[in-house]
Order: sequence, then C-alpha cells, then structure tokens
Amino acid sequence: MNEKFALWTVLLRQYLKRDWRKIVIWVLGLGLFASAYVPAFKEIAKGSGLPTMYTTMKNPAMISIVGPTPIKNAADYTIGAMYGQEMLLFCGLFAMIVAALHVVGHTRKEEDFGLTELVQSFRVGRQANSLAVIVETIFINLLLALLTAGVMVSFRVASISLPGALLFGGALGLAGILGAALALLFAQIMPTSGGASGATLGLVGLLYVVRAGTDVSNVTWSWFNPLGWLYLTFPFTDNNWAPLVYGLLVSLVLVVVAFVLEGRRDVGVGYLPERAGRATAKSGLLSVPGLFLRLNRGTIISWMVALVLLGMAYGSIYGDMQSFLESNALMKQMFAATHTSIEASFTSTIIVVLVDLAAILPIAIVNKLFTEETRLHLSQLYVTKVSRRKLYWTNVSLALVAGVLGVALAAGSLGATALAAIGATSKMTLFDFLAAGFSGWPVVLFVTGLAALALGWAPRLGKIAYLYLGYSFALNYFGGILNLPDWFTKTAVQTWLPRLPVAQFNGPTFATITVLGIVLLVLGDLGYQRRDLI
Repeated sequence: MNEKFALWTVLLRQYLKRDWRKIVIWVLGLGLFASAYVPAFKEIAKGSGLPTMYTTMKNPAMISIVGPTPIKNAADYTIGAMYGQEMLLFCGLFAMIVAALHVVGHTRKEEDFGLTELVQSFRVGRQANSLAVIVETIFINLLLALLTAGVMVSFRVASISLPGALLFGGALGLAGILGAALALLFAQIMPTSGGASGATLGLVGLLYVVRAGTDVSNVTWSWFNPLGWLYLTFPFTDNNWAPLVYGLLVSLVLVVVAFVLEGRRDVGVGYLPERAGRATAKSGLLSVPGLFLRLNRGTIISWMVALVLLGMAYGSIYGDMQSFLESNALMKQMFAATHTSIEASFTSTIIVVLVDLAAILPIAIVNKLFTEETRLHLSQLYVTKVSRRKLYWTNVSLALVAGVLGVALAAGSLGATALAAIGATSKMTLFDFLAAGFSGWPVVLFVTGLAALALGWAPRLGKIAYLYLGYSFALNYFGGILNLPDWFTKTAVQTWLPRLPVAQFNGPTFATITVLGIVLLVLGDLGYQRRDLI
C-alpha cells in the first residue's frame, strides 16, 4: 500500500510551488467574489428593500435559479438570509468547476501528455500523483472557506454571524471538494482528459437542472441531490451543518472508488475504451471543414443536448408562475403597473443565462485549434498547400455556426416547453423566445472574437475569453441588485443590449457590437498569419 503512494508528500510540495500563482488567484478571486458583496446587500436592505426582495425571491422562477429560503415571512428575511440565498449556489458552482478542471488537468491530462510516466520512472508511487493533487485541492478549498468566512464577518453585519459565515465558507469549500472527487473518478473512467472534463461538467450541469425542478415542486427531493447540499445548509438562518457531513462522506467514497479504479487500470487508458476507428477515412475528413467538424463533434453534440435540456427545464417552470402570481397580490399589482407579464420578465432574465452558456461552445471550438497545434496534430496540414487563413476561418466559421445553433436550440426549447406549460392563456409566441435569444447574438460573436484575437496574437491567453464571459455574466446578473455605477456595468457587453421581450430591440447597438466582434475576428486573422507556430 505504501509503495503505491510513495513520495506523495514530495509531489505535494512541488505542486504547491508550481501552482502558487494559480492558488492565489483561485482563492482570492473566488473568495472575494463570494464574500465581498456584503456592503452592497446592506444598501439593498435599506428601507423596504428586504420585504421587496423576499417577495421577489419567493417567485418560482427565482427559486429555480438561486434556490429556496427557509424563511416563511418577510419580517424574518435578513441580510444574511438574502445573501445566502442569492450567492451560495452560483459561487458553489464556480468552486466545483474550477476544482474539477484543476484535478483533471493535473491527473488525466498529464497522463495524455506522457508526463505521468516520466514522473513514475523514478521511485514515485503509481498513485502518488493523484493523492498529491487531491490533497492540494482540499487544502486550497479549506483556504477558500476560511477566507470567505473571514471577509464576510469583517463587515460586522448583525445577521451575518460567525457560525453562519463559517457554514457559508464551508459549503463553498465542500463544493470544490465534491467537484474534485467527481473529476478524479471520471479521470479513471473516461478514455481521455477531454472526456473526463466533459463528463464531470456535464454531471454538474445535470444536477443543477434537476435541482431547479425539485426546488420549485418539492424541495425535499433536493436533499437527494449533492448540489442541493450546498444551499440546504441555509447559512445565517437554520445553520444546518448536516449537509456538509453528507457531502464529505460522499466525497470520501468517490475518492476511494477512484483510487481503487486507478490501481487496476493502465496509465493513459480509461475503463471506457476509445472506439476503434475506421480502416479508411470518410470522404468528409479529406477536407479541412470535415476534419474540424470531426474534431469538435463530441463537444458540439454534448453542448447542444445540454442547452436543449436546460431550456426545457426552465420552460417547465412557466406553469407555476401564474399560480404564484395569483397567490401574491403585491407581485400581481407590480406586474400590472409595469404592463409586463411575469412570463416576459422571467424570459428576459433566463435568456441571458442561456445565451452566455451557448457562448462557451464557440470559445471552446476556437481554442481547440491551438490545442491541436500544441499537440502537433496539425503539423502535416501546415506543410501542405492549405493556408493558415483557411484553417483559421474554417475554425472560426464552425464556432459561429455552433453558436447560432446553440442559441436557437436553447431559446427554442425554452419557448416550446414554456408555451406547452402555460397553455392557451399566454400572449407570448415561439417567435418571441427566438427573438429574445438572437437579440443576444452579438454577445456570442464578441466573446468568440476575443478568443480568436487571443488565438492570433497570444494563444496561451485563450482562456481570457472565458474569464470575460464569466465576469460579464456576474456583472449583468448582480449589477441591478447591487446598484453598481453605470460606467462599471457597461464594461460587460451584455448590459449594452436590451433584454427582449421586456425591452424594445435596439438596432444600432446590435449592429455596433456585431461590427466590433467582426473586427476582433479580422484582427485575430492578421495575428494568426504572422505569429510563429508552437
């Protein structure tokens, strides 16, 4: 047993030295994002802010996005209760995703590159790397939990107590540990690192969609969802520590299973074998577009299925909105005064989420070209008559087509399911949903342009497009709640575009952002023609 994990502490020390910059950004970035909005929530709570927010957050649409609250009446709704309900789930999702990608990157991805075999050629135990990585990830998430709790308590808000802050931080840390455990398990099962990442993120997305339905229909069922254990702790209200215990036990079981599976497989091979290829290539692979489509086929199909399922999940909630509105006189009066239906209001909010998710796929496709470049998989193409410009624009065109299809499927599935749930009483049509989705198309084009610009001039910074998209989403999501300065919110491209169907379409703004996205694509092409290849 000791031989399998020999010198894991040496690897752990080396990994901490290697990753210290990443750890600082990880802990400070996510920790401050999760905890530093307390003063803004204090501003929201002034006057009648808390009762108003309580009424808003009891809306089934909002519960499906951020989760429920145990508070039964507005008088008991505090700043802490509001903060826990609105912030914990999304921050937990970020923590899970970052931890999962970290674990896959330092385990299965290093196997794919041959680095693991190089390390194991010394006296290092066969499973020492996995143990070192999982311990490192646990340590990072403990730091994240402590920093988050400490910053929250430092604002000295009466309803944000030390036990509640520690529970909030602990739930955030648990999210990272759960994500790491799932990633380590899938790293053993899937045939490649890409498959392991995709399976882990796909499962996290599925858990989010499932809990959206159970939170609205019967929150008791959310107790069977690992993602539900994060917010069902109810920090600053019930302060329930039991979900943390459940999460840690499940994480321990997942890690043990992962180590057992790793001990019984060969390096670089998963339990799900790669499908044997054809003896001869299909005719489609004899062209650059066919080759790129084949390279991205799995990712495209997975994202399309995920977007359809997410759209259907949110669409199924529309049936509960009218009953909520009829039972709440204040909300009914509010929507009547604004001449806006509750369905239209929710659509304008959820479309932003769906469009941002659809925008991830084009970024991944653009970055795939650099991934293949670093692996030297395209070396034979570079020495042929195929020009760099053709490779670049073929890849970018595929990304944009995938983006269009993603927005169409997400908005279409949302609209079709919503209309089926509402019935004949709705004034909205399927065209309204599609129009709302494609009004956000410039966002997809803009972030694709950012990824292409990085590919052309500084390809190692390709992930900056993901960072900007996440930053823009957070700013757009929290900007209205936190009353941020107008100039600051305008740094997010989504805030420039009106939210249909509540607002009116703005042609000049749509055209301006579209042109900016095209300019970024052209600048990326110029850089790709000039830079040295890896």
